[in-house]
Amino acid sequence: MEKSSLQKTNAIKTPIALAKEVLLIEAAAVEALANRLDENFTSAVTLILQCQGRVVVSGIGKSGHIANKIAATLASTGTPAFFMHPAEASHGDVGMITKDDVVITLSNSGESDEILTILPVLKRMGAKLISITGNPNSTLAQQADIHLDAAVAEEACPLGLAPTASTTASLALGDALALAVLNQRGFSAEDFARSHPGGSIGRKLLVSVEDIMRQGSAIPKVTLNASLKDALLEMSRKGLGMTAVVDGKKAVGVFTDGDLRRAFENGINVDSTNIRDVMHPNPQYIQANELAVKAVEIMEERKINALLVIDQQGELVGALNMHDLLIAKVV
Repeated sequence: MEKSSLQKTNAIKTPIALAKEVLLIEAAAVEALANRLDENFTSAVTLILQCQGRVVVSGIGKSGHIANKIAATLASTGTPAFFMHPAEASHGDVGMITKDDVVITLSNSGESDEILTILPVLKRMGAKLISITGNPNSTLAQQADIHLDAAVAEEACPLGLAPTASTTASLALGDALALAVLNQRGFSAEDFARSHPGGSIGRKLLVSVEDIMRQGSAIPKVTLNASLKDALLEMSRKGLGMTAVVDGKKAVGVFTDGDLRRAFENGINVDSTNIRDVMHPNPQYIQANELAVKAVEIMEERKINALLVIDQQGELVGALNMHDLLIAKVV
C-alpha cells in the first residue's frame, strides 16, 4: 500500500538521486497539467483580453511568491498587472481594485483564509475572478467565475509537505496563461523591448544606429582628391581607425588602419600618393534607421571594426565602430 504524504520519511539519498526524483516529479506534474487543459483556460484568456482595467494577482505564502511572478510576467508581456498581498488587501489595499479589473487568486488548497476573506468584497465590486487551485471542489474554486485546475499527484518534497510540484504547476500554468494572452494580442518583440528599456534585450531591440553613430564634424572623411597624408591626419583626429572617402555627399570609398599597414609594407610614399589609389571602393554601409545590433552582425560577418552610415538617399550621415557599440551595451 502506498504511503500517504504524512507517512513519507526523509530517507537519506545522494544529492543527484534526490534531484532527479524532484525534477521528474515536477516535470510529470506539468505534463499532466498540459493534458488536462480545457475550455476554462480559453475562457480565462478571453476574460483577460476583454479586461478594461488591470489584472490583479494574489496569493499567500509560497502561492504568493508564484502570484508575484505571474503578475510580473503579465506586465512585461503587454497585460497591465500587479500583485496584491491578500492580508494587506483586508487592511485597505483592496481599494486598489475596481469593477473593471480581473483578479487571479492562487491557493493550492483553495481554502486560504486571507483570500476567502476578501472574496465577498471582490464580488460586490463586480471584479471578475479567476482561481488557480489544486482542489476544484474548494470554496475558492466554486466561487470563482473561472477555475483553472492545477492539482498535482504528489509534492516533490521527500516529506510530502513543502509546496514544490504544486507551486511549479501553478507557475507553469500562469506562464501559459500570460503567453497565450501575449499571442492573442499580437504582442511583438519590439513591444517586449519597450517594456524592458534598461535590459540587454531592450537595448538590442530599441537602440538604432542613429542613436550611437558619430555625426557631423565627428565623421572622418576626405575627398577623392585628398592625399594619403591628408587621410592619415583625418584618421588621427577622429579616432575611428578609418576614414570615408567622399565624392560630394556620397561615400565612394574607405581607408582603414589595415590599409595603412599594407601601404607601408608596399613602400608607398605618403606625401605623393592619392587616397583614391589606395582606398577600398564600394565600402560597407549600414542605414541610420537600422538597429544597432545589425551593425554588430555586419562587423562580425565581414570581420571589420567600423562602418559608414548612410541615409535612405544613400548620403553619408555617420560612422561608428565596435567601441561605440560596446559603450552603448549593444554587444
